[in-house]
Amino acid sequence: MKTIRDLNLKDKRILVRCDFNVPINEKGEVTDDTRIKECLPTIEYIKEQGGIPILISHLGSPKGQKKSELSLAPVAKKIPWLKFIGDCVGETVINQVRSLKPGDGALLENLRFHPGEEQNDPNFARQLSLLGEVYINDAFATSHRKHASMVEVPKLFAEKAAGLLIEKELTFYHKALVDPKKPLGVVIGGSKVSTKLDALKQIQSRADTVIIGGAMANTFLAAQGIQIGRSLVERDLFPIALEILANLARRDAKVYLPVDLIVAPSLGSKGLSRVANSQEIPAELMALDVGPASNILFKNALERCETIVWNGPLGAFELEEFSKGTFSMVETLASSHALTVAGGGDTDAAIHQMELAHKFDFISTGGGAFMYLLEGKVLPAIAALT
Repeated sequence: MKTIRDLNLKDKRILVRCDFNVPINEKGEVTDDTRIKECLPTIEYIKEQGGIPILISHLGSPKGQKKSELSLAPVAKKIPWLKFIGDCVGETVINQVRSLKPGDGALLENLRFHPGEEQNDPNFARQLSLLGEVYINDAFATSHRKHASMVEVPKLFAEKAAGLLIEKELTFYHKALVDPKKPLGVVIGGSKVSTKLDALKQIQSRADTVIIGGAMANTFLAAQGIQIGRSLVERDLFPIALEILANLARRDAKVYLPVDLIVAPSLGSKGLSRVANSQEIPAELMALDVGPASNILFKNALERCETIVWNGPLGAFELEEFSKGTFSMVETLASSHALTVAGGGDTDAAIHQMELAHKFDFISTGGGAFMYLLEGKVLPAIAALT
């Protein structure tokens, strides 16, 4: 797969698929510009090489309708030298784009204002293709979606490549999971085994140390006959959970489940939580976080690892009472000597809440796309570049 560095950009209009799906408040202000900043290296590179960046992106889910609150106009204000164009297809847009000169650039309006984007409509893709001479995809977080701007548009370009953000994402994926420095530790959490089943199947053949937390751990504990009270459990996945544990054991991989848990009658039972041994959870209570002994166990288990990949919180961290397990893992990885790679929206949120993002080697910008890679799948938008 080519990257933007392999192409001659001088005096060409470069159609760049970015991911500017950022939060915007009632005042029309961007409240978190992380994704904009992640795309800036590619945008600036195009400008430095004498190209003209024509940026396209989606924002939210307008379902093919024009909604002022989902306009990309506030995003354009974060990159002042860009011209904002109030649509993304049509003769007027084409004329405005073609009037730009090297040193200029433009951001077009929300792609999803047109139903053809999410419908992967070839005609909509053809209209977008008229805007540039080179296509660059730098929207990693959307690369698992079969939308027109991601998979149909690149088919119409002879010159196409990955942007610097996607190059960075794939480089760290390779370092972390394809050819990692061993031992490889994987921390996987979240609420359901079913949503991460394919990822677990991939991990079982690669990892040397596996830590399972969050509500996922309940299913693995219960599958072994442990009574876990009213905790969330996927009983239909017991056979698969046992198979995964058996496969890891056959490889002599170390598997760690919580040895204690923070339990309460419900998520809303403020002030009623307590620590319980993972094998002695009262029938009327549910596990909502890993306990202090588990935090120590997990930290010690990861000390020997040279590479650590983390996806998914270890508890209901959005509530302070059940946040200690997740925040403890943030601190553990932030202080680790290993190559640390994290991904997933909740994981990212927890790391930033602790203000320790700078201590991680890499935090993926993609939630669903990161899971695709963990599952060993080929991202449709990356395949379209080759």
